[in-house]
Amino acid sequence: MNENMVDVLIYLYENYMDGEDQPPVEQSELEDELSQAGFTQGEIDKALRWLDELAAGVDAPQYHEHTVGSVRVYSEQESQKLDVEVRGLLFSLEQNGILDPISRELVIDRLLAIDHPQVVEDEVKWVALLVLMNRPGREDAFSQLEEMVYSEEPSYLH
Repeated sequence: MNENMVDVLIYLYENYMDGEDQPPVEQSELEDELSQAGFTQGEIDKALRWLDELAAGVDAPQYHEHTVGSVRVYSEQESQKLDVEVRGLLFSLEQNGILDPISRELVIDRLLAIDHPQVVEDEVKWVALLVLMNRPGREDAFSQLEEMVYSEEPSYLH
C-alpha cells in the first residue's frame, strides 16, 4: 500500500497530467480510482488539497519578480525540513535557469506542505515539475526538469 502523499501526486502526474488521458470529472470517481490503486483516503485527501493549494498559489500575488538576483535565506524551520542536499538542489535548479525566483518560492511552499519531517531530492524534483507545469511561460524549464526526473542516470547540473 502506498502511504506517501507524494506517491499520489506522482500517480496523478503519470496517469493524467503527462498524457492524453483525462482524470474522471467527478472527484469521487478519482478518489475511488486512487483507492483501488492502493492509496489511503488520508493520503488521497492530502494530495488533492495540496494540488488545490498549488493552483491557488500559482495565481497568488504574494510572489513578485523583485526577488530576481536575490539570495534565498532559509528560516530555521525551512532548514530542518529542507536539508543541505535539498537546498543545494534548489539552488542548482535556480542557477541553471530551471527555477526562476517565483517558481523557487512556490516549490519551497509546496515542499513545506508535505506532511513528513524531511523531504528528499526526488520529491523536490517532482514538486518542481508540478509547479512548472502550472506556470505559463516555463515550458522549456518544465521539459528540462521532466527529462531529469525520468532519466535513469543521476543528473548533475553544472
